[in-house]
Amino acid sequence: MKKNLLTRFRSIRTSIIVVFSVLIVFSLLTYLVISLRYTENTVLKNSKAYTSQLIGQVNNDIDSYINYMENISYIVSSNYDVRDYLFTENLSDERARQLRERITTVFKTVSDTRGDITNIALLPQDRDPIINDGDAELNPYTKVGAMSWYQEALELNGQAAISSSHVQNAVQDKYDWVVTLSRSITNKANPGVCGVFFVDLNYNSIRELCERISLGNKGYIYILDKDGSIVYHPQQQLIYSGMKHELISEVMESTDSSFLTEDGKLYTISRSEATGWIVVGVSNVAELMADADAARLIYVVMALLLFTVALTLAYLLSSEITRPIKGLERSMKEVERGNFSNAALAVRDSNEIGSLTRSFNIMTEEIQNLMRQSEQEQRAKRKYELKALQSQISPHFLYNTLDSIIWMAEWGKNKEVVTMTSSLARLLRRTISNEQELVTIGEELDCTEAYLTIQKMRYKDKLEYSISVEEDIKEEKIVKLLLQPLVENAIYHGIKYKEGKGTIEIRGFRTGGLIQLEVEDDGIGMDAEALAHIFEKHIRDTKSNGVGVSNVNERIRLFYGPEYGLHFESEPGQGTRAIVVIPAGKDVTAVENE
Repeated sequence: MKKNLLTRFRSIRTSIIVVFSVLIVFSLLTYLVISLRYTENTVLKNSKAYTSQLIGQVNNDIDSYINYMENISYIVSSNYDVRDYLFTENLSDERARQLRERITTVFKTVSDTRGDITNIALLPQDRDPIINDGDAELNPYTKVGAMSWYQEALELNGQAAISSSHVQNAVQDKYDWVVTLSRSITNKANPGVCGVFFVDLNYNSIRELCERISLGNKGYIYILDKDGSIVYHPQQQLIYSGMKHELISEVMESTDSSFLTEDGKLYTISRSEATGWIVVGVSNVAELMADADAARLIYVVMALLLFTVALTLAYLLSSEITRPIKGLERSMKEVERGNFSNAALAVRDSNEIGSLTRSFNIMTEEIQNLMRQSEQEQRAKRKYELKALQSQISPHFLYNTLDSIIWMAEWGKNKEVVTMTSSLARLLRRTISNEQELVTIGEELDCTEAYLTIQKMRYKDKLEYSISVEEDIKEEKIVKLLLQPLVENAIYHGIKYKEGKGTIEIRGFRTGGLIQLEVEDDGIGMDAEALAHIFEKHIRDTKSNGVGVSNVNERIRLFYGPEYGLHFESEPGQGTRAIVVIPAGKDVTAVENE
C-alpha cells in the first residue's frame, strides 16, 4: 500500500511538525514572493513616476526654448525695417541698401547672442533675400518655395512653423542638420504673403536640455515631431544610416505615458501641446531596479528568522494537540474490538478537540443504530428486487405470443415465426434469468427491443418504435428491468387506446455527470390528476408484466439515492414521456455482488 507523507512517520507529533513546517515554508515563500514582487513593482512605479517627471520637465524646457525662439522670430519679422523692405512700393536702390544693412545688423545681433542659430534669413517674394551677414546667397540648385518648412509657413499664415530635423540646403555651400522655425510675413493693408522669415537652429540648446537630465549610464532622451519624424536623437547619424533602430511606431501608437519592452527598457513619453513634439526617455530597467537588491536581502533574512520562530512554536503546540488525540486513539481501539460500551470519553476541553471528543461519543452511539438501519434497508432492497422479478412475463402475454406464433406457422409465415420466436427467446433469457440484478444499458435495450418486436408483430400496423441511444453510455450499468416496464406502460395505457398507428421513441444520452433515459409515446396522454397519482400502487393488471412504474421508481431510488428516480411529462391527446435520471459512472460492483 502506497504511503502518503503523513503515514511515513510513526508519531503523529512528527507528522504535525512536518505539516506545520510545510505550511510555514509555503507561507514564507508566498510572503517572500509577494514582498519581492511588491518591492519591484513599487520601485518600478516610483521610477516611472520620477522618470515621467524628468521627461515632463525636459518637455517644458523645450517648449520654453521654442517659445523664446518664436518670440525672437516674431520680433525680427515685426521689425519696421523688415516690414519697410517687404512692403514699401517703388523702393529706391539706396533705400533698399540701407534697409538691408539695418536688417543684417539685426540678424548679426541675434546670431551673436544665440550660439544655436545656424542660419537666419528673410525671403521676400519680390526682392532680394537677406541671409545671415548679408553675403550668403540661396542655393541656385534648390527650390526654396517647394520646401516643406516654407510651405508650412505659408499655410499657417503668420504663425510660427517648426520643422523636424533635416539637412538645410537652402543656403549655398551650407549643409547643416537643423530644425527650421519659419513664419510668413503679411501686409495687413494689402493682404497677401510678402515674404517668409526663417531661423535654422542647430542642436546645441536642444542637446543641452536633453543631456542635462540623467537617466542612468545607459539611458538617453530623444525627440519626435507630431508625424513621428526624429527631431533630435543622441545617435541620430546611426539611426539615419540604419545602424541603430528606435521604437518610433510603438511610441506613436502608445496611449500610455510609459511602456516596457522585452529587452528590459522603459520608454517614458511626454507630448507637448504647444509644439506637438514628443519627448521620449529611454531607461534601463536593470539600473532602475538596482536599489531593490538590498530590500531582497532584508526580506530573505526576515523570512529565515520567522521560519525559526514558527518551527519552535510548531514543536510546542504539537505536544498539546497530540495529548488528547492519544486518548481518542485508545478509545478507537476499543471500538475496533466491538466494545462500544467502554469507548465513551470524558469531554475536558471546549476547543476543537473537545468537539471532536463529543462527536466521537455521538458516533459510537449512532454506529449501532446505523448497523440496524442498514440491515433493514438491505432487507427492503431485496424485497423490492424479488417483487420486480416475481412476475416479469405474465402468462397472458406469453399465451398470446405463443398463439400468434402458432397462427403464423399455420399460415406458413415462417419468417415471421422465426422473428417472433427469437425475440421471445431473447426476452425470456433476459427477464427470467436471475443471475444478476444489474445489467448494461445495452443489454436492457436488447431486452426492450425484443419485447417491442413481439408487440409490433402482434399489433401489426398499430405500433412503430425507434431507439436512439448514445454509444458511450451503452456499457454503463443500470438496475435490471427499467425500460421494458415503461415501454409496456406506454403500449397498454397510451398506444392501445389511440386511433391509428402509435409510435414509441426510446432515447438515451449523457448530460453533465448524469445519464438520462426517456421512453416517449404519442398515445392518449394523461391529465394533471392522473399524472399526480401515477406512482400510487394499483391492483396488478394480469395482462401486463406487473413490474409497474411505482416499483421502477422505488428501485431507482433504492440503488442510487432519493435524489434520483423516475418522473413523467404528459398532456391529454399529446402523449406521455417517462424520464429516468441516474448518475453516470456509479460504482455498483458492491451492490451487484451482494
